Amino acid sequence: MTTFLELGLSKKVMQAIDEMGFEEPSPIQAQCIPVVVTGKDVVGQAQTGTGKTAAFGIPLVEMAANARHVQSLILTPTRELAIQVAGELRKIAKYKRIRTLPIYGGQSIGHQIKALQQGVQIVIGTPGRVLDHIRRGTLKLDKVRTIVLDEADEMLDMGFIEDIEAILQETPKERQTLLFSATMPDLVKKLAKRYMKEPVAVTINRGEVSVPLIEQVYYKVLERNKLESLCRIIDSEEIQLGIIFCRTKRGVDELTEALIARGYMTDGLHGDLSQAQRDRVMKKFRNGEIEMLIATDVAARGIDVGNVSHVVNYDIPQDPESYVHRIGRTGRAGKRGLALTLVTPREYKLFKTIEKETKANIVMREVPTLADVAERQAEIWRDRLRATVQEGGLAHYRAILGNLLDEFDPIDLAAAALKLTAGDAQSEDAEDYDFGDTGAAPGMVRFFINIGRSAKIGPSDLIRTISEEAGIPVRAIGKIDIFDKFTFLEVEEESAPFVFESLRQSRINGSRVNLEPARPRERMSRR
Repeated sequence: MTTFLELGLSKKVMQAIDEMGFEEPSPIQAQCIPVVVTGKDVVGQAQTGTGKTAAFGIPLVEMAANARHVQSLILTPTRELAIQVAGELRKIAKYKRIRTLPIYGGQSIGHQIKALQQGVQIVIGTPGRVLDHIRRGTLKLDKVRTIVLDEADEMLDMGFIEDIEAILQETPKERQTLLFSATMPDLVKKLAKRYMKEPVAVTINRGEVSVPLIEQVYYKVLERNKLESLCRIIDSEEIQLGIIFCRTKRGVDELTEALIARGYMTDGLHGDLSQAQRDRVMKKFRNGEIEMLIATDVAARGIDVGNVSHVVNYDIPQDPESYVHRIGRTGRAGKRGLALTLVTPREYKLFKTIEKETKANIVMREVPTLADVAERQAEIWRDRLRATVQEGGLAHYRAILGNLLDEFDPIDLAAAALKLTAGDAQSEDAEDYDFGDTGAAPGMVRFFINIGRSAKIGPSDLIRTISEEAGIPVRAIGKIDIFDKFTFLEVEEESAPFVFESLRQSRINGSRVNLEPARPRERMSRR
């Protein structure tokens, strides 16, 4: 195991690292720091939370000279990440006379101009604001030795490619370029090929990242019961801070409103919010004034809150890269995290693709019943009460009870206090499907499908499609009767809602499917 001492760092930088509590370099730090200090270009592939900021921040501070001009420029996709990186570098540079400055939109540009005029060695900024300063002539990059593209994939996803290229044109050709990215899509590879010289590749394997500390779970839920299922799931978890991901801005607004109406401490974050609104939401989240932040992928980029205990994919992401980014928001700094994904029948096939491509071990759980939730809530309250009694300091509360102990049973008083604290909020019953009498065998539901032999389908086609699309076991499929223009299919009652939601507007062998519950008389009349 490499130590920071073996990396040959100066005493001042070592002193700062010791004070920051770093005991030994993370894998990406051990690999990157020795290469960066030699001046070579580096392409680092690692997720957020692996210590990559220090992987480039430590050598940048180590190499910085006590001169007034900008020597290093770090580009980040969001203002939150710029502020976070600047704060990290400021700690590393504590005992060196090195100034760092974050520049981003939403802050007075006049303040930033004054700070730049006073002399800054390392600038950390978002592409748009950096380009603004360059065009104003307030940021000169002609003496920059190193440029860092942090979270490169996210910057390109956000449409910053033209800004990044314009900024790179303002830097010396003989500069050092460091590129860090959680994923390596073609656009990132093209950028590296065009602007980097024989870069050293540093890839942190999944086993070296904090992913093993993230337990990954998924729940099969019906679209019509999705909100209720979410409430039961979060009621059965002890969430310190959680991030819930939705696919759209409208989805964020609707889910935020629905959860607030049910008494949950939540707020939403998406691209339509002003910077001031965004700052207020993030401040509440960091201070624990809200327990759950509901966000889109774009809005959540750059968020780095260390004690997020849960990430919930209310809508599953569109691709494996987004899934990796999302779950990386929890399980930071060696802490354990839990990633929960809700999968509707229509999303099941995409979800299995994500699971396969990320090579993740995602365990299926059943959505808790009302009884499960009640028992879990009781268990949580028992643990809290036990811890509070053991902690002591109850004299003031004993005094409040006063003569009540003479009037009422102590257990009744404790129960009343618990009722006042916990409230009586209960989840609503889920709205179950009632297919009625479909003429199926006991314990089964029979469906009518509008295609048959003329569409060149056979039993194996139906079984394969149902298993893949609905995610139900083959044994749950019963009798199949295929006629020329239509088909009857029986499935177990428990699996019937998932088959109904996934297949009612799908395609089999290219033919559009209309699936509906059968009626008892259809078996004879259609023959």
